[in-house]
Amino acid sequence: MRVVVTGTPGTGKTTVTERFDAALPVIHLNAVVNEAGLTAGRDEDRDTAIVDMGAVADWLDANAPEEAVVESHLAHRFPADRVVVLRAHPETIERRLRERGEPDATVRENAESEALDVVLAEAVERHGEANVYEVDTTDRDPGAVAGEIDAVIRGERDPSAGGVSFADYLHGKT
Repeated sequence: MRVVVTGTPGTGKTTVTERFDAALPVIHLNAVVNEAGLTAGRDEDRDTAIVDMGAVADWLDANAPEEAVVESHLAHRFPADRVVVLRAHPETIERRLRERGEPDATVRENAESEALDVVLAEAVERHGEANVYEVDTTDRDPGAVAGEIDAVIRGERDPSAGGVSFADYLHGKT
């Protein structure tokens, strides 16, 4: 079984997947992209690499075990049996990304994407609502969130999508 842990940058994907006791190996896809050079140039406006999605798909097919956890803000774009979408209030995203030293434009873009449910909507569209598990990480201990992912992997948690809303953030930005 392949489980992906995805979400807007700053939701806690890497932090959480480094803390859970899943019986499955964890693939940190962003590290793979960097180490294997799976890029197709650079987005100068965002000061970031452009991921070669075809090359990543090929790498996953050739190298990833069929039973694994794949973690990345892009993981939901690849085949999976279960998709865990980590969510966090956009103000939390802003704080976390600023602490990492991200540029203001990146901070703003990711906070707005989170408020608009972009990753969640993409995950549901690709994998179906019955395979998506939404988890709010705002003000939560990473160990508790890791426990929820463990429950998803063990089949002890029901799918959930659309239960988290950050529309309040958008109303405050007008």
